[in-house]
Amino acid sequence: MSNHLFDLIRSRISDPTTLFMELQDGRRMSYGELVAETARYANALATIGIRPGDRVAVQMEKSPAVIFIYLACVRSGAVFLPLNPGYTLNELDYFISDSGASLVVCDPEAQLGLTRIAERHGAKLETHGSDASGSLYEKASPAASDFADVQRGADDLAAILYTSGTTGRSKGAMLSHDNLASNAVTLAEVWRFTPSDVLIHALPVFHTHGLFVATNVTLIAGSSLIFLNKFDAKTVLGLMDRATVLMGVPTFYTRLLDETGLTSEATARMRLFISGSAPLLAETHREWSKRTGHAILERYGMTETNMNTSNPYDGDRVPGTVGFALPGVEARIVDPETGHPVPQGDIGMIEVKGPNVFKGYWNMPEKTASEFRVDGYFITGDLGQFNARGYLSIVGRGKDLIISGGLNIYPKEVEEEIDALSGVMESAVIGLPHPDFGEGVVAVIVREKGSTIDENAVMAGLNGRLARFKLPKRVIFVDELRRNTMGKVQKNLLREHYKDMNFNAKGMD
Repeated sequence: MSNHLFDLIRSRISDPTTLFMELQDGRRMSYGELVAETARYANALATIGIRPGDRVAVQMEKSPAVIFIYLACVRSGAVFLPLNPGYTLNELDYFISDSGASLVVCDPEAQLGLTRIAERHGAKLETHGSDASGSLYEKASPAASDFADVQRGADDLAAILYTSGTTGRSKGAMLSHDNLASNAVTLAEVWRFTPSDVLIHALPVFHTHGLFVATNVTLIAGSSLIFLNKFDAKTVLGLMDRATVLMGVPTFYTRLLDETGLTSEATARMRLFISGSAPLLAETHREWSKRTGHAILERYGMTETNMNTSNPYDGDRVPGTVGFALPGVEARIVDPETGHPVPQGDIGMIEVKGPNVFKGYWNMPEKTASEFRVDGYFITGDLGQFNARGYLSIVGRGKDLIISGGLNIYPKEVEEEIDALSGVMESAVIGLPHPDFGEGVVAVIVREKGSTIDENAVMAGLNGRLARFKLPKRVIFVDELRRNTMGKVQKNLLREHYKDMNFNAKGMD
């Protein structure tokens, strides 16, 4: 029986003994062992009662098991739902409820807090540690190493990834087998991946970049990866003498530039450095080229679309741009109000169309309909422009989404938590240029009359209510928030006023 995505992955395995993954402790796994291991997990899911179409929510620290569970979901017809390990119980309750997850897999340490949530929403709960531990591991370990893959077509769902906007709660982007397969094939081709490539995998595996770009491209190309639990500049630098590719967020590159050992000699074996998930400063691009002799390749993607554009492999990789539309993908810039194309060079809304574009938002048909034009183009919410050479630049966001360290942050969610604190009248959360994270979360707060709440009290109040990456890096107190004639807070003016923010200072009034 045909399983669209896994059949494609399997077809690219020319030799089962080829190395797929090497871990930091030296353990190695071949492609043949990967197929067997994912079969064991698929059999374990079947034993638990997971059926095609069921959502499997996974909140685990990065480990090979996350990859095994993802591919087991693909093979068994389930829908994989990765969740950031930094999410709090308050946040997880929403994701599990909204998705209607049938199964929640978590680290053993999180079992106590998640058990009640899973029970409340009718989901089963299994645990899996980063090592050989947990109830799901105990079910998968003795299971059969072969599995009859469930029939799944190109349009069947493979995953749901929750994304953020500027109104309402997080939305579940539905990604099909072909959304993932087509994008991986295209990226492997345009970035010239071959079985001889070795990718340094230091990204998280709960979002598009680390899971569907880094991992899927490696699988489709039959390449190998060095799987790191987290990014460490010294470790990554030390691996460059036996790797060929690094995929990272801008933070990776700024921290590597702090290493004195980063030289052209140290990177001589590497053939490609890719950056995405947040804008890379042109200064970082130029400094990297100067130090290493390599030009970083920037690309542009979204949770809803996977990758849309890329700077060329051959040709100029222009700082401050994200290159051209990928083969099979169409990109245009239009007037946000009318949807009509704008003249070349003008700024407008970026819209894209192609096999990479998602199927819509989970259980939100009206929201889905509002985000697509009648001719099938997806309205990204990003503002951009094409230069005279056809390179696309992202110049801002029509929405107020913040991207910090490559992670999406929904301002309204942070504001709601701040506004609930005693002593706070109202708040506005914005993203400002940050030298390390691309953007830093900044909270602008109006105190209640007579309140003496300060930054320390705000941060203490938010502790445990929001994932750490969503917490403000600066808190500013003002007498009032600037509004337009319709009463809407003018965040664009706040961003302009505080654009030269010093993130080392604290407690600014």
